[in-house]
Amino acid sequence: MRLARASSPDVGQAGRPVRRGLSWGFFDLVSSLHSTHTQPPLVETKAGSFWERGGERKSGGQGGGGLTGRRASSRDLGTLPATERYIRGEVPLLSVSNSTEDQTPNRLSETIVVRKGLSSFPVFCMASDWDNSWHSICENCAVLLQGSSKDIGWLKRTKTLPCSVDRTDRFKELLHGIRNGMHHLPNTLVYLFIPGLFSNHSPLYFVNTKRIFSKMGLTCHIARIHSEASVEKNARELKLYIEELYWGSGKQVLLLGHSKGGVDAAAALSLYWSELKGKVAGLALVQSPYGGTPIASDILRKGQIADKETRRIMELIICKLIKGDIRALEDLTYDKRRDFISKHKLPVDELPIISFHTEASTAPTMLATLSRVAQAELLPWLPLPRFLSSSEYAESLLASLKLPVVVPASAAMAISALHLRLRYGERSDGLVTRQDAEVPGSVLVRPERRLDHAWMVHSTLRKDHAEADATQMCEALMAMLVEIGRKKCC
Repeated sequence: MRLARASSPDVGQAGRPVRRGLSWGFFDLVSSLHSTHTQPPLVETKAGSFWERGGERKSGGQGGGGLTGRRASSRDLGTLPATERYIRGEVPLLSVSNSTEDQTPNRLSETIVVRKGLSSFPVFCMASDWDNSWHSICENCAVLLQGSSKDIGWLKRTKTLPCSVDRTDRFKELLHGIRNGMHHLPNTLVYLFIPGLFSNHSPLYFVNTKRIFSKMGLTCHIARIHSEASVEKNARELKLYIEELYWGSGKQVLLLGHSKGGVDAAAALSLYWSELKGKVAGLALVQSPYGGTPIASDILRKGQIADKETRRIMELIICKLIKGDIRALEDLTYDKRRDFISKHKLPVDELPIISFHTEASTAPTMLATLSRVAQAELLPWLPLPRFLSSSEYAESLLASLKLPVVVPASAAMAISALHLRLRYGERSDGLVTRQDAEVPGSVLVRPERRLDHAWMVHSTLRKDHAEADATQMCEALMAMLVEIGRKKCC
């Protein structure tokens, strides 16, 4: 171990230097910690030891103790270590050596001396701590830069899982017939819609779809679950909900889950299939991160820069503000989904299952698109004309009491989709990549129309009557499930 002091100490009695100031107290501490080791002289000259461990004073030559009785001459400075020469002002720069032969068994590197004005003091640096810190920073940067590049599409790369079949053409045919007034859904089933994450804070989630299904004389329900809960907890609640509907109506239940709702429904079938077999007629997963999502994984990934701080922020938002469970987001990461799918099998060979996924538009016009997420009830600002009939007056009065609450949801989805496209080269709806939304062994529906993740539940203010709306899409998916179920029975 090489130590350098700020200036040469005065030699006191018994050849021991007089140590002044706080820096010498620190030196005493370090020297006492290493006094039990047999080490070579700290600083050597040709004439002998300039400063050696020990208690005896020596006048020069080779020896094992004390401080020499003379100061090193300028002739000896050429052989002094770089640290001592730097202190004496012989060299302008100090080279720090981390070589093996310059280190002691405790891996203390050569001292770094910092000058401040006319004074200088030793700063001791542990090479091992510095190396470990630098290595940890490099690892965190590597994890951050890599992100989810190796996780996206892991389901499709797993050869042991069954293959899927693309039936997008048949879906288009059914959708075209529905838009022309041909409805195929039977009233012998109960239709259950399972909303996704944060649905408790979106009062219009599946409301319009349920209203239209009820007008067609169909029994329709929206699962009232705590969407911000964990997947396994919601799976248990859905299992009880399905059994209640089945025993109450005597009809099989047809499921359609959007986003995390599809993951919750698939988990219920995987965990409780022995109890739900014969009670469920089919499942449609709409834009569901069945294999995981890079958004949740990139936010909660351990080992990246500021991972603990990011997790604390998400816990504050989900647990404190929304009153949810952080596991609701954690269960959508690739690690959690890989672990769950490996342990619990989805009965794709016994039940008709559809995977529906889309791609969001990243056009600049999407930045100005607003989505209606709720409606506020207000008093009418202007009196309505009294010449209207009673029914027209009542309808106009109700319309005047409702004001849509809009947010730029489509703009946010477009930015997120562009981020995933640029970083990973993957197409997505803004939250879920197309590869991760496909359940192995299911029937695939991959429309070419650009639809973001929020479109299915939050309609935009700018409606396009030339295209199918969300309710018609849901009806076509349900009709396709019924058709596939009948073929399986035959």
